[in-house]
Amino acid sequence: MSLKQRITDDMKTAMREKDTARLGTIRLLLAAMKQKEVDERIELSDDQIVAIIDKMQKQRRDSISQYENAKRQDLADIEKAEMVVLEGYMPQQADETEIAAILDAAIATHGATVAAMGKIMAEVKPKLAGRADMSKVSALIKARLA
Repeated sequence: MSLKQRITDDMKTAMREKDTARLGTIRLLLAAMKQKEVDERIELSDDQIVAIIDKMQKQRRDSISQYENAKRQDLADIEKAEMVVLEGYMPQQADETEIAAILDAAIATHGATVAAMGKIMAEVKPKLAGRADMSKVSALIKARLA
């Protein structure tokens, strides 16, 4: 079953169960997917859907930090609930040893210089897209190159 079909089926289930919080998040996701399909006149693959979900998760993380800084825990809790729903559609996260192995291979290929940072990120990103927080991966690369 494709990811798109799974999301659609989950929306129907949430409607039947009257789970408004989950339903709202799924509808936002489907709207973002439909927007991308209409804008680019394509049928989304699972990888493209994962990229959309990853972008939505990043937006939620930013919102949560801003709400918590503004002492609006009620709004931060809503965003956290949406994050939980979105995480259900992401592939299994890579563990630290797997990330380290991928980084070591990329650094060995391109050299351990700060100038090679872009090349290393370009090699690592497709392997870890949707499976790791790329800002943390970037920080790990910087730490290893320093």
